[in-house]
Amino acid sequence: MNSPRIALCLAGLGFIAAGAAAQAQALDGTLKKVKDSGTITLGIRESSSPFSFLDDEQKPVGYSIDLCLKIVDAVKADLKMPNLNVVLQPVTSATRIPLMANGTIDLECGSTTNNVERQQQVSFVDTTFVTANRFVSKKSAGLNKLEDLKGKTLVSTSGTSNLKEVTEINGAKSLGINIVPAAEHPAAFAMVETDRASAFAMDDILLYGFVANAKTPANYVISPEAISIQPYGIMLRKGDAAFKKVADGAVVAVFKSGEINRIYAKWFLSPIPPKNINLNVPMSEALKKIIASPTDSGDPIAYK
Repeated sequence: MNSPRIALCLAGLGFIAAGAAAQAQALDGTLKKVKDSGTITLGIRESSSPFSFLDDEQKPVGYSIDLCLKIVDAVKADLKMPNLNVVLQPVTSATRIPLMANGTIDLECGSTTNNVERQQQVSFVDTTFVTANRFVSKKSAGLNKLEDLKGKTLVSTSGTSNLKEVTEINGAKSLGINIVPAAEHPAAFAMVETDRASAFAMDDILLYGFVANAKTPANYVISPEAISIQPYGIMLRKGDAAFKKVADGAVVAVFKSGEINRIYAKWFLSPIPPKNINLNVPMSEALKKIIASPTDSGDPIAYK
């Protein structure tokens, strides 16, 4: 017959085992996927400077990657997996959402606009940057607004909200602009450089980077008129509340601690690779607003 002490010990072990089983059962979605595989996969862009790009040693770096790695640290702590393997998977504007949906990547660390339409397919961590859709052209062309592009060629990157937006405006206003897609941002800017397109429509913060790195930056101008506001968010799978809670918590912690100021200064107020050019873009009032009051809204009005 078991002694009371042995019985109590067995009961305690049973309670611990039940608790562990309940915890394992409660784990689902991306957190379970990461726990089971021992790996978290980050989708990264190779040419979206300064958010996600390759430095002079072909290493992925950038503002969004730094923030994603903060989320990875939070996941490691939450799952008690300090040695979690981190895989960096290149994605493009066209492949990022499909690769998220099919489970290839767990976070997308690039320059992705959070809008209501995309929220039908994926979710976003609290917004990490606010930019605007504008276009870059050569100063000699004298282009200031979309209406000035009538009869001319405008390029934008395939799979972006920018391309969709200018296409819709072109049709709605019968502007007569010839709009063409490019596979990636560098190819689009190259079309303007070589006069195969009069302008390149994209988020202004990305355009600043292309102009700064151009052979003759003084030859280019970014349109003064914003076509729309574009909030950026780190993308994750839709309906994964537990994973989003961990990710949001990590981003909010960076905001509240003030560490966001150091990360921002590193990429927007300091020389960055590969040419050590300083974009010298001060933090906008819109970004300061969301740092003070984080939101994952896909409505541009929330950022005005």
